[in-house]
Amino acid sequence: MASMSSITPFLPLYLQQLGITDPERVRLWTSIIFGANLLTAFIFSPIWGKLADQYGRKLMLVRSGIGMSITIILMGFATNHIHLLLLRLLNGMVAGFGPAAIALTATNTPKERTGYALGILHSGAVTGTICGPLLGGLLADSLGFSTIFFYTGLCLLMATLIVIFLVKENFEKKEKQEKTDFVQDLKKIISRRPIASLFVSAFIIRTAMVGTLPLIPLYVQELVSNKENLALLAGFTTATMGLGNMISAPRLGKLGDKFGSQYILICAVSGAILFTIPQAFVQELWQFMVLRFCTGICLAGMTPSINVLIRNYAPKGMESQTYSYSNSALFLGGLTGAIGMGTISSQFGLSMIFICSAVLLLLNNFWIKWTILSQIRPQRRVTEMSKERGN
Repeated sequence: MASMSSITPFLPLYLQQLGITDPERVRLWTSIIFGANLLTAFIFSPIWGKLADQYGRKLMLVRSGIGMSITIILMGFATNHIHLLLLRLLNGMVAGFGPAAIALTATNTPKERTGYALGILHSGAVTGTICGPLLGGLLADSLGFSTIFFYTGLCLLMATLIVIFLVKENFEKKEKQEKTDFVQDLKKIISRRPIASLFVSAFIIRTAMVGTLPLIPLYVQELVSNKENLALLAGFTTATMGLGNMISAPRLGKLGDKFGSQYILICAVSGAILFTIPQAFVQELWQFMVLRFCTGICLAGMTPSINVLIRNYAPKGMESQTYSYSNSALFLGGLTGAIGMGTISSQFGLSMIFICSAVLLLLNNFWIKWTILSQIRPQRRVTEMSKERGN
């Protein structure tokens, strides 16, 4: 995550270096290129998920790590925005390191400790998102933008070597597997309530939260008067959100194990709404950083809580596929958010993206209460009644 997140803070600045100077075109192409990776990842994620259930999650980690390290190094040799776009599309095709890690952790952890384990994993990933923007901004200011892609690719290769030699997986390949197509698999997965509702919630959250990320450097550019260390400031601002996320993720995971992840999810989304709206009206960079930090604390209770609920209700033996469809929803949400927020910022200004983000989160809270909670409660009653009958 440190490697992958080191690119986001300077992506619009890199496009300016590649020859796009018009501010509106920079915003639009930033969103398109950011979303290109998510588009192909959305398409290919179910394929990798199905293969992970058949051949193991560790294999998917290795495949993804090697593939992404190669494509990201090649991005440093791009001579125009079209080259960068094509490489981002290719990178999305081979992506899947994070989803495979989530599935491996969830399936190799006792159910009663899943929330804590996924919280730790999320915290580790977010620690990377803190270090990445800072290192990326530092390297961009000192060595130039192209150099970052080379170091990013090497770091991803190092992460893959760690997986190969240090990560162990308790995976037993089934001797006889019923051949099913993706449509049949998807029907079986979404028939398990509240899985389909969780997919929708994940989509809305990612649309709201990730859609703003590629535009943060441009917002920082508007807030600061000194443009000399712009890449570093953009990286530091992006990192503040990750810092709040890292600190709170394990604690919220424990609370989810104790009280129910669905309640942590609602509280986290409500908090994010309160901290996102003021971001549209800040006048100073420090104000923006404080609000991003608080939003990061809330974000730590969103996606990890959804992952825990998916682990609890996914069909047995189809956990990786269920996570792959969840991640397809996340990728689609990121794509929708990136393009949508880019279009909104071009038409109405950058500050409007935070208002739109808050509105989406508010709609998501209504969705959680109307669907997910109403589907979980009856299932718990049935389980309790069956236990009483058994006694």
